[in-house]
Amino acid sequence: MAVPAAAMGPSALGQSGPGSMAPWCSVSSGPSRYVLGMQELFRGHSKTREFLAHSAKVKENNYRGHGDSVDQLCWHPSNPDLFVTASGDKTIRIWDVRTTKCIATVNTKGENINICWSPDGQTIAVGNKDDVVTFIDAKTHRSKAEEQFKFEVNEISWNNDNNMFFLTNGNGCINILSYPELKPVQSINAHPSNCICIKFDPMGKYFATGSADALVSLWDVDELVCVRCFSRLDWPVRTLSFSHDGKMLASASEDHFIDIAEVETGDKLWEVQCESPTFTVAWHPKRPLLAFACDDKDGKYDSSREAGTVKLFGLPNDS
Repeated sequence: MAVPAAAMGPSALGQSGPGSMAPWCSVSSGPSRYVLGMQELFRGHSKTREFLAHSAKVKENNYRGHGDSVDQLCWHPSNPDLFVTASGDKTIRIWDVRTTKCIATVNTKGENINICWSPDGQTIAVGNKDDVVTFIDAKTHRSKAEEQFKFEVNEISWNNDNNMFFLTNGNGCINILSYPELKPVQSINAHPSNCICIKFDPMGKYFATGSADALVSLWDVDELVCVRCFSRLDWPVRTLSFSHDGKMLASASEDHFIDIAEVETGDKLWEVQCESPTFTVAWHPKRPLLAFACDDKDGKYDSSREAGTVKLFGLPNDS
């Protein structure tokens, strides 16, 4: 499908390469009051605390049942007691944290690698290694629809309004389908290389994508136009997270820091130092606290096992 110039991203508009600022990206004239205020907050709240898995100080529950690796997990959008897992054992499982038991197992056709829950809680979408995405009714646990794609599917997500379904792919594109019709709406040429991850901001105004070109691009949800990019990382962008108010965007990669930017200007707000590559980042649902997990296998922990550490940034320096 032809893409209008206005809807093209860094690859179509002359991006000069990983780690550099694209000439079309907006640049602010100076730090905003929000940036200055948050920088002042983080100067006094820049402590990072580490939570070790298997530590006696941390209460944990094990959810057993899958016969192969669990590649992704997502929570129910409104019920804090339910989450769903995607596994290479060709099943997805829905779990209840109150009982720590699996309440439903759904068989799928392939080895599952990505999963998401629709904003209305009614549907679960799961993608497998064969680039098939299956839409499952969250109540009946039966397949509602199935789509085979001819490209490498990386991450999948509904928009906040639940009427469009987004996929990032190995060709650097964002593919958008209408929902529930699953008819192609648009294919956006977003990046010159593998488009890895996608996240929607809680306010429903923007979504962001991260790519192997080390760029994060920010898109207007309604216009499907790229409004700015963030170019402070040098390695492929693995993970993204918007803060609860939609004003901050955290992005991470194999770089040994997490970039925190102001969404409206692209200005650097803070840099969280890490000792190793970061796998995932997630803001607290109500506070300026950022959880993240790194690859600690080659660090100060026993390299013979998965370290399983989660770190929390934004705590008071004197805590």
